[in-house]
Amino acid sequence: MAEERIWTAGLAIIGDEILSGRTQDRNIAQIASWLNLQGIRLAEVRVVPDVHERIVAAVNALRAENDYLFTTGGIGPTHDDITVDAIAAAIGVDVEVHPKARAMLEAYYASRGGLTEARLRMARVPAGAELIENGMSGAPGIRHGNIFMLAGVPHIATLMLEALSGTLEGGRPLLSQTVGCWVPESEIADLLGDTERSHDGCQIGSYPFFREGRVGANFVIRSTSESALEACRQDLVSRLRAAGRDVIEGGIVQ
Repeated sequence: MAEERIWTAGLAIIGDEILSGRTQDRNIAQIASWLNLQGIRLAEVRVVPDVHERIVAAVNALRAENDYLFTTGGIGPTHDDITVDAIAAAIGVDVEVHPKARAMLEAYYASRGGLTEARLRMARVPAGAELIENGMSGAPGIRHGNIFMLAGVPHIATLMLEALSGTLEGGRPLLSQTVGCWVPESEIADLLGDTERSHDGCQIGSYPFFREGRVGANFVIRSTSESALEACRQDLVSRLRAAGRDVIEGGIVQ
């Protein structure tokens, strides 16, 4: 039987404020979850400073290794919003003002002081790009082929993702189930490995934690097949119980 096609995406988080620690990124989790629903796996994330050459290098590396590339940040109205320029350089096209984006911004800012030169920067796109709808602030996201430029503000990025839902080619969604156990993961490492090897198409991730003086771990089973996922879950639970471990279905809340 032919191996199932796995679609992947890379993500570049762009912004000095992330690297400085002043702003905590909240886009990785929501983009990864959204991609899973589209049948696409987030394969790699890079956090990149507001430096033209570094953005170009990250964009070229990530888009060469994945089916899709997403970026967040750097498409606003200020001088340090250079994502559009860097991506245009990476793919070898000019930057132009998108007429539809300009019209959208003119309408949005008509009662908000008008379309200034700074605000007009948000209509700039790599030549040949399409727009991604943004129902909140008027400034659209940008799509150029398999590259998607989203806002850095999480709730605006969410709206842009919603506009893209169902429009990307992908495989089957990645499903998951979780079981928890109060046990050091080192004591059952072989059990976990043996279980995973017994179920083709399934992966088991182990996520240990320490709480209230106790060591525990949650085990997340992933597969694109619901039947394979359930079979692996049942087998893991049976093996843990046979080893004398108490199992918490659904995982241990941390």
